[in-house]
Amino acid sequence: MRSDAVKKGSTRTAHRTLFHAMGYTDEELSKPLIGVVNAFNEIIPGHIHLREIAQAVKLGVAAAGGTPIEFPAIGICDGIAMGHAGMKYPLASRELICDSIEAVANGHAFDGLVLIPNCDKIVPGMLMAAGRINIPAVVVSGGPMLAGRHKGKDISVSTMFEAAGKVESGQMSPEELRTMECQACPGCGSCSGLFTANTMNCMTEVLGMGLPGNGTIPAAYTGARRMLAKQAGHVIMELIRKDIKPRDIMTRQAFENAIAVDMAIGGSTNTVLHLPAIAHEAGVELPLEVFDEISGKAAYICKMSPGGTYHMQDLNEAGGINAVMKELTKIQLIHTEAQTVTGSIGDRIAQAVNERPEVLHSVENAYMHKGGIAILKGNLAPLGSVIKESAVEPDLLTYTGQAKCFDSEEAAIEAILGGEIHEGHVVVIRYEGPKGGPGMREMLNPTAVITGMGLKVALLTDGRFSGASRGACIGHISPEAMEGGPIALIEDGDVIVIDIPQRKLELQVDAEELARRKAAWKQPEPKVKTGYLSRYARMVTSAYTGAVLQ
Repeated sequence: MRSDAVKKGSTRTAHRTLFHAMGYTDEELSKPLIGVVNAFNEIIPGHIHLREIAQAVKLGVAAAGGTPIEFPAIGICDGIAMGHAGMKYPLASRELICDSIEAVANGHAFDGLVLIPNCDKIVPGMLMAAGRINIPAVVVSGGPMLAGRHKGKDISVSTMFEAAGKVESGQMSPEELRTMECQACPGCGSCSGLFTANTMNCMTEVLGMGLPGNGTIPAAYTGARRMLAKQAGHVIMELIRKDIKPRDIMTRQAFENAIAVDMAIGGSTNTVLHLPAIAHEAGVELPLEVFDEISGKAAYICKMSPGGTYHMQDLNEAGGINAVMKELTKIQLIHTEAQTVTGSIGDRIAQAVNERPEVLHSVENAYMHKGGIAILKGNLAPLGSVIKESAVEPDLLTYTGQAKCFDSEEAAIEAILGGEIHEGHVVVIRYEGPKGGPGMREMLNPTAVITGMGLKVALLTDGRFSGASRGACIGHISPEAMEGGPIALIEDGDVIVIDIPQRKLELQVDAEELARRKAAWKQPEPKVKTGYLSRYARMVTSAYTGAVLQ
């Protein structure tokens, strides 16, 4: 066993005495040592209940013949960090999570890991660690939040971000806003729509690193979640016995499966950051072009919030991710031979049934006969940009407008609320990329206020968008402004042409003028000059590579 390095032989008597100091018996030390990585904290709704999940995992590990040893992982709530300087940290925290798990797991020679995340950057951070360390591992999340209810309709946190814009434009009273505020998030779990956290928990299933139901069984279904956690404890022991490691599971085929499902359910655009970063740690090359190739073959068959009205409990009732994958086999988009922590994908989906066809459409009755996410390129984004096409109104799929440029999210919000943005504008928010932000902030506040105010405008950024964003919101523009990309050269009044069906993003400025502007451009001073964010800005790569550290 790997853990023999810390517990076996006469030269490890000092090590054993330290284990005895914590109450571990000789019998426990004779078994595989399983790290239970618990991201519990009291600041993320999706993590507030993870102590219960960890306890169930430990019972499962012990029952299956292992010794569970719990240690923590950090996490940041994107919703609470949104709209202020705190949003510089969530993406950057992904690398901290990965690095810290590597340090603890290797420093103590664990034989295997059960990873317990639930929200946005914690899920990919843990999957990156699994790929990097490459010891047997399984992921079990805390599950999605149930949708809230207001006046007989499902609502969620994204409703509240948009409601702020409705109050500002006089479409809603402050009193109704307060009522909704107390109804939108009824309890623990990752926010109830198909936002980044739930998208990534679903991707964990498709990648084969999580159990069926990992992404869709609601957190409030405590019995089902505890059973899943106990099962994960059993599974890790089987993986150790069979010596099956994350890189045996997270293959190119697994990532192609994940992209196909992401396209089918209209997942968060953040997957275009996270899947390449996970693939990088697993030793798999996953260029941006693969997303567009699969999108062209895919079918958009599940219209979830924010693109639609359904929430995660609806997808769970429909049959979950297994039902989605089974439907996609009709168009040969799923590699059924791909392996999971419990057999092949084909084994998993053999008995899958779609119980709610109004939630999960057939591929014949798809909303679109292509994927929900699109990769746009052009002279404004030579290395690519990303949009959630499934969350764009039809009349904004093609759009031509005049640029209104802002060098920060705060400046853009002030202008939007100040009535400076009108139909026919393209709001450009730059210097918010991985280096420029630093940390590539999500722009949910501006997109939600624009939507809430009923403005028909497009928004472009070298930052990114929350999974809760909807509208003509194009992010991940690469190269970013801080690297002197074309987005840094746009001036107010420049004409920008967006053609999502044709995958084009063009700045109507001739090449000579752009060259003149580039020669005159000077890189601005970094916004942060000390601490972790300063180091992150110096080391992080572009969005199109997954914003991994060099």
